Amino acid sequence: MACTNCSTGSKDGTPRGCKNNGTCGTDSCNKLTVFDWLSNMSLPGGQAPFDCVEVRFKNGRKEFYRNTENLTLSIGDIVATEASPGHDIGIVTLTGELVKVQMKKKGVKDDAEIGKIYRKATQKDIDIWSAARDKEEPMKVVAREIAIRLNLEMKISDIEFQGDGSKATFYYTANDRVDFRQLIKDFAREFSIRIEMKQVGFRQEASRLGGIGSCGRELCCSTWLTDFRSVNTSAARYQQLSLNPQKLAGQCGKLKCCLNYELDTYLDALKDLPDLETKLYTEKGDAYCQKVDIFKGLMWFAYANDMAHWHVINAEQVKEIVALNKQKQRIAALEDYAVEAPVAEVEKNFQNAVGQDSLTRFDKPRNKKKKHNHKKKKHPNEKNAQKK
Repeated sequence: MACTNCSTGSKDGTPRGCKNNGTCGTDSCNKLTVFDWLSNMSLPGGQAPFDCVEVRFKNGRKEFYRNTENLTLSIGDIVATEASPGHDIGIVTLTGELVKVQMKKKGVKDDAEIGKIYRKATQKDIDIWSAARDKEEPMKVVAREIAIRLNLEMKISDIEFQGDGSKATFYYTANDRVDFRQLIKDFAREFSIRIEMKQVGFRQEASRLGGIGSCGRELCCSTWLTDFRSVNTSAARYQQLSLNPQKLAGQCGKLKCCLNYELDTYLDALKDLPDLETKLYTEKGDAYCQKVDIFKGLMWFAYANDMAHWHVINAEQVKEIVALNKQKQRIAALEDYAVEAPVAEVEKNFQNAVGQDSLTRFDKPRNKKKKHNHKKKKHPNEKNAQKK
């Protein structure tokens, strides 16, 4: 669902792009978008459509509202919703039976007391909403200056105005409890508006602000990920990743959520492999596991007195050796069971497919310029005359 700033701007259909990574003024750039796969299906005869809709506000905040006025709503409509006090302005992101599924997922009951939709937003509502949104960035700068002046250990990450401009919600992060009673008084005196402070976690802050991850794509938490499951370092250990905090941490400062995506696959593969703490007993000495290739089923072992030389053994043969060791039998040596180490296949013949120059062209010394011979060349008739 593209916003007004990202719509196609040329006749050939190429998108202009606002280059704001999902945090533009209208907040519709791939921010927790939903595909209604039931939109082209009609309800059975006599069944009334579900009267609740899902409405999205700034930076992916979503709420459920009841359509008591039986308005004809579709995805993308701007509506005025109930708020306390006044009303708020949001964008409809989902209607119909899928809203019931989303409410069940979020733990909201059908008969619960939820807000209602007043009307479709008029042009006056949209103008007031846009004017309030334009105040947020300058207000955030001033708010941070006030917090620094009061020496508060907190970070104001975002400000969200209510649609009618009567209230502003300040989102902040902090490691410890913050006494912001004086801060609210200063904000109310400075901005002359109703103030609400709301603390969010570091993951929620990254999801609200958005950004680009190390994979080159928009952050999962700001585009499609809605639940934040705990991630610990054991997920990196199971996947044989180096425990480097700079590589494993995301923009929120916590471990990346994507460490859990393939964890189940690795855990299933590890069930068929011996433990990483496996110790083999041979006549040449005890051997310890140094490395494991989970999906190829290979394990690297080294003798305790010669840790520099590793021997590759198939996982099935390791199980056989462990079974013999349990019967108090030692094998002769690891070399009897070792296989050739896999070598990465490297393509030797490279072709210059894009017509670029050699990457080592600057490594070669330049040829010295030839000295020009300024002597006057003799005419061929003069040369013949000298020969005679």
